[in-house]
Amino acid sequence: MLAANLLQAAQGEELAKNGKFFDEQLDQSDAKARIVQKYFFAWANVIMPTAKAMGNKIGYFDLYAGPGRYKDGAKSTPLLILERAIETPAMASMLVTMFNDANEDHSSSLQAEIDKLPGIKKLKHKPQVLCDEVGADAEKYFAETKIIPAFTFVDPFGYKGLSLKIVNGVTKDWGCDCVFFFNYNRINAGLNNDLVRKHMDALFGTERVEDLRKKLKGKSPEEREALILEEISQAIKAMGGKFVLPFRFKRGARTSHSLIFVSKNFKGYEIMKHIMANESSTEDQNVASFTYSPADASTPLLFSLAQPFDKLLAELPKVFKGETLTMREIYEQHSVDTPYIDKNYKEALRQLEVAGKITADPPAAERPKRAGLSTFANHVRVTFK
Repeated sequence: MLAANLLQAAQGEELAKNGKFFDEQLDQSDAKARIVQKYFFAWANVIMPTAKAMGNKIGYFDLYAGPGRYKDGAKSTPLLILERAIETPAMASMLVTMFNDANEDHSSSLQAEIDKLPGIKKLKHKPQVLCDEVGADAEKYFAETKIIPAFTFVDPFGYKGLSLKIVNGVTKDWGCDCVFFFNYNRINAGLNNDLVRKHMDALFGTERVEDLRKKLKGKSPEEREALILEEISQAIKAMGGKFVLPFRFKRGARTSHSLIFVSKNFKGYEIMKHIMANESSTEDQNVASFTYSPADASTPLLFSLAQPFDKLLAELPKVFKGETLTMREIYEQHSVDTPYIDKNYKEALRQLEVAGKITADPPAAERPKRAGLSTFANHVRVTFK
């Protein structure tokens, strides 16, 4: 479905030039790969029943796929995706894959690794490996072409080739979600570099990035990071990406990069939120940090003093005062752009019920119990006083 000459990949960053990026799979790369793979298979299970009636195809597209293996022998995401598909007959009959890398050595290596996979011919649709750059042609193609339900991974080494138009193009059609690599260190440095102005314009939008530069003046490193992530998220939402979810990777105390998930469907947002919560290094009051940091994981007591669960307990009675909703309705309405997942809402509502700040139907005495505590199912109706 995707023509080889319509996709580009602009790699040209230092790591790509000297080949060190694929020397070994660092723990952060491993976490990134797990997030992508877990989401793809969860997404596929949800999408496949409907996709069968829409042409019997689902897609996995990787615009910066790499050579297939790290130099230490570890398989990268494309091979792991294909192996799982080979083992799953329903997916093997539906999956359309496209892997692109502008580095000819990488694309050749990936093709060779794919060809060696046991059972590769079980796939109805032969994996497509391209060697092109990502730029205006790709933007035009995805903007103008209706694509099959697909999950797209955009993982450039820096910022070249990453644009709002690419993200919007690969998420515009039904069932299409995307996760992209946001190299915070390079983008933070590039915002005030005139030599890469066009790349920053493509990533944030011309007016938004000019406004961002003004906002960043005099800000601390922590404030800069928050502002930059907020602006990229709002820029994506302005183009139609209803649900945006960043997951940060830290080296020491500083964020090095993020994975940013984009979807137009709450179900996809919910699935990814659970995956990212489980991949977080730390929790505070059972609320995930949505950050992977070996340093935080080794010093959990120093992670946070924000008390996020207490904040949720205080917010819910104010936000929904006088209203009656189900637990699920409360969760869907309030959880967007917060770190909370459904279990946090169920526990908060249970505590609010005990405190007499809400009434529930059915009440606690009539609901099932687990570990001596009443459960809070999705259908339970809650009235805020």
